[in-house]
Amino acid sequence: MKRRFFGTDGIRGVANTYPMTVEMAVSVGKAVASYFDAGGGAPLILIGKDTRVSGDMLSAALAAGVCAVGGDVMLAGTVPTPAVAYLTRSSKAAAGIVISASHNPFFDNGIKVFGPNGYKLSDTAETELEKTLLETDWESAVDGKQETGRIGVDDSGAARYMEFLEKRMPTGFSLAGIRLVLDCANGATFAVAPRLFANFGAAVETLFDRPNGRNINDQCGSQHPDTMARRVVETGAVAGLAFDGDGDRLIVVDETGQVLSGDQIIAVIANHMKKKGTLTGNRVVTTVMSNVGLKAALRRIGVDHLESDVGDRHVLEQMIRSGAVVGGEDSGHMIFLEHHTTGDGILAALQLMQVVVESQAPLSVLKQVMHVFPQVLINVEVREKPELHTLDKVRRIILETEEDLGNRGRVLVRYSGTQAICRVMVEAQTEAETQAYCLKIADAIQESIGLRN
Repeated sequence: MKRRFFGTDGIRGVANTYPMTVEMAVSVGKAVASYFDAGGGAPLILIGKDTRVSGDMLSAALAAGVCAVGGDVMLAGTVPTPAVAYLTRSSKAAAGIVISASHNPFFDNGIKVFGPNGYKLSDTAETELEKTLLETDWESAVDGKQETGRIGVDDSGAARYMEFLEKRMPTGFSLAGIRLVLDCANGATFAVAPRLFANFGAAVETLFDRPNGRNINDQCGSQHPDTMARRVVETGAVAGLAFDGDGDRLIVVDETGQVLSGDQIIAVIANHMKKKGTLTGNRVVTTVMSNVGLKAALRRIGVDHLESDVGDRHVLEQMIRSGAVVGGEDSGHMIFLEHHTTGDGILAALQLMQVVVESQAPLSVLKQVMHVFPQVLINVEVREKPELHTLDKVRRIILETEEDLGNRGRVLVRYSGTQAICRVMVEAQTEAETQAYCLKIADAIQESIGLRN
């Protein structure tokens, strides 16, 4: 069954526009409660959200749907996505729901689901959940039902999540004497991250921690670290730590104001763990979108590298299968499986700062473990998504490019799982050739299936 609504990371869309409507959210709430009903009484569904103005509307609708089929709801309020994963598991809830569109603008929103173990749902589970959503006669299912559920509010979620993160760090861990700049993206980390790093002794300057429902990710956060980079240099900070709107991504700026990608952060942490002998399984999992420089760096330090499909959910599945404890995406999703069940930007920041403290070296030096190959990514809006190998000109140009590059770079062309976009990514040894190759492939796709052609 091809899924209509669940994409790479749940259901996503513009708030108050189908499928991100109140009516759909009510149906999703019914479906989640029904799917996770084990027959042992009313299933408890925990709901958290980021700071988007539409979060209240969708939270209320989801809760109503859960209650309509007899489930109970615990509203966790505004908390990071990884907090929902933790709270779902620690509260013994039947499932957790996050209302967030991650790094997208405020007018977007999304719904993603965690199982009772705190893991995101597998492809199979999402397909089954969508089948429940689409094929159940909800009017008949709730008609005359007297045993409706109840809604409670848990104001302790953020504090419990912060305590959980504190316990992930070794006894005596301290950031005393370290100056940090944090960018909370006017998102879900604003009430947790600054307090947590201050509790560890850091001198913290926080940017973009005044959410108003509409300024989430607005020229700030992991997608826009420029302001943070300037403050790092101006204040002499050791690092800048930027989260996205729901707190599951991290992008870092070193003490010189230079940005470290997710791949570089993973390389730095994996290298340190390898030296300490704590890299269980001696392997790292990232997606096919990771920079070719990461593969070279891991090979050089003697760490196995496995690749997964795009999406932190697929990274996690590959980690579990292979026994890896470190994995992630270049976009800043990072998973530390010995500590948490999902990607967590704040946890990743703590792990990185532990490396800085223990190695007594600045990030500008630590990041040299990996040479980043120039990368160009072009998104081409398309009117349809045929198999790429059926487009003769596109196939021919991709093959020619791969032959030219040999082992000096790579090409990756794929459709977005959530948008009408074809992503063209090329890595090569120089900026000029990378740009030229990428444009050539993108032009062929535009000519063949481009929306504006």
